[in-house]
Amino acid sequence: MQTNIPMNAPVPVRRKAGVRERKALFYGLLFTAPAVLGFILFTAGPMIASFVLSLTDYNVFKESVSFIGFGNYARLFSGQDESFYRSLGVTFYFVVLRVPACIIISFIIALLLNMNIKARALFRTIIYLPSIVPAVASAMIWMWLLNPDLGLINMMLKWLHLPTSDWIFSEKSVIPSIVLTTLWGIGGTVIIFLAGLSGIPKQYYEAVDVDGGGWYHKLRHITIPMVTPTIFFNAVMTIISSFQVFNEAYILTQGGPNDKSLFFVFYLWRTAFRDTEMGYASALAWVLFVIILAFTFLVFRSSKSWVHYEGGGPS
Repeated sequence: MQTNIPMNAPVPVRRKAGVRERKALFYGLLFTAPAVLGFILFTAGPMIASFVLSLTDYNVFKESVSFIGFGNYARLFSGQDESFYRSLGVTFYFVVLRVPACIIISFIIALLLNMNIKARALFRTIIYLPSIVPAVASAMIWMWLLNPDLGLINMMLKWLHLPTSDWIFSEKSVIPSIVLTTLWGIGGTVIIFLAGLSGIPKQYYEAVDVDGGGWYHKLRHITIPMVTPTIFFNAVMTIISSFQVFNEAYILTQGGPNDKSLFFVFYLWRTAFRDTEMGYASALAWVLFVIILAFTFLVFRSSKSWVHYEGGGPS
């Protein structure tokens, strides 16, 4: 049986992985191995270990460890541990105050630093510098500034004939005062906003000028919509960092006065390293993980209606 095959027809060839492809795969796996191994050893591994510990009554000073299932979680949510719900309430209060304050103030500062003014680079450096100050040094500075008797802030308020405050030493003002101290280090958020603002094409602003619009129209119809991806990123990162606040409570207040600044992570640390209840502390850590995961998921879901990307509308 004969088949008529054109002389110039292409002949299909089975391509096998050559030496070059195998070598590229080897080097690709070789260079990614440190990151993969680092994740397994220092992130995934400890997470799995902490979950296993959360199912036990592990205590540093106990000779034996017993498997108790979800007993630690039952103890948490049953109301036996009043400090658990108290720390949750304090942390949520802090998040509600800090996240909007951080986003709004950082955005306003970024708008000002994005203007064509003299010494703009110097001002940007000044704004960013506090964010690289060590946490302990920064907390000690604020402890002196917020001292009710000798603090610089109260002295300035007295000089201006304005009412003073007890700041971190008062139950009512301790959380707002701690929020104030955290705003000291928003330089990184400002820099990210500046990067987002620098990516807005100037032609859009010129079009508003041609149509007779002012600064408000530019802000509402161009700047804010174009910068929503940056707002989204900063919001997620600020929410995560706010739930994980620790240094301020540890250095400034030790959870006081009367547990009014008993943040969740500080309570977790106290349970683990003061009370040595590692199993119970691991359960606390997993509860915090789920809370942060839930809030991050909600922000991602809501982003579909308010985050706009260039040329695509809402995400």
